[in-house]
Amino acid sequence: MKNNSDMTENPSSLYRNQRIAVILPCHNEELTVRPVVEGFRQALPEAEIYIFNNLSTDRTAEIAVEVGAHLRNVNLKGKGNVVRRMFADVDADIYVMADGDATYHAPSARKLIDMLIDQQLDMVVGARVEAEPAPGDTGITYRPGHRWGNKLLTGTVQQIFGGSFRDMLSGYRVFSRRYVKSFPAHSQGFEIETELNVHALELRMPCTEVDTPYGARPEGSASKLSTYRDGWRILKTIGRLVVSEKPLQFFGWLGAALALIAIALAVPILMEYSHTGMVRRFPTLGLVTAMMVCGGVSFVTGLILQAITLTRREIKQFAYLASVANTPSK
Repeated sequence: MKNNSDMTENPSSLYRNQRIAVILPCHNEELTVRPVVEGFRQALPEAEIYIFNNLSTDRTAEIAVEVGAHLRNVNLKGKGNVVRRMFADVDADIYVMADGDATYHAPSARKLIDMLIDQQLDMVVGARVEAEPAPGDTGITYRPGHRWGNKLLTGTVQQIFGGSFRDMLSGYRVFSRRYVKSFPAHSQGFEIETELNVHALELRMPCTEVDTPYGARPEGSASKLSTYRDGWRILKTIGRLVVSEKPLQFFGWLGAALALIAIALAVPILMEYSHTGMVRRFPTLGLVTAMMVCGGVSFVTGLILQAITLTRREIKQFAYLASVANTPSK
């Protein structure tokens, strides 16, 4: 159901006949929320701008109201919880998602939207390219640990799920309505970007990346990211997605590994039996039997879960198809 109080049907508020919503998750961003909102308002005067305030203890919410953004409060901590609320609460044709930390380049939003409309895509990712620092600016734009971790995690997802993303963890994205309304968000924190990519890959949605400038946080504004904690949570998310989205491969390989180890342990027992007619390694024989049974159970588990996964994927596909695609408009 359309929320007409937020997204007016006035043609002057449309961009290429599309309703645009800029959705910005914020946690303690009082130093940046004003320039971020003003930057997107200047770049996209047709868009409605939403600030989703996630348990901020500073003046983030007050400033958001002062600059005329639609304010929503999310009381569950974590970016994943915020994204779940953003996708559920906001009704639009095209969604522009960025962070409220003033690191993403607002003027690039129009380019991302045009590409999504013209090529009839469902997601366009703003791949981060470090902008030239301003004179006298000594701030670190992209920490080496984050850069290395991003490459590692992006490569891992490519090997498992395919795709050609270069910056999987970018928070600057443009989505179609049918992407947003078919996305079942499960993540709680910054691992949400991984889930966003895997959702597009599993449903084989048309998507691409566009290079966008990436700047440093202004002085006095602290990053909410933790290289090791968030990296570990992202790795756990990838593991969970492998089990849930590719169960046959996961449990099939696990079952095969157990069977191969069992066979290797059984060879000496069989050789001894062929020569002496006796079996003296009963503990090893019991272990071999148990491992073979576990291997068979693992494979059957993979088959059952694969059928469930295919059903879940079909349900998401139906939700995806139920929404109207963005049609090109000059």
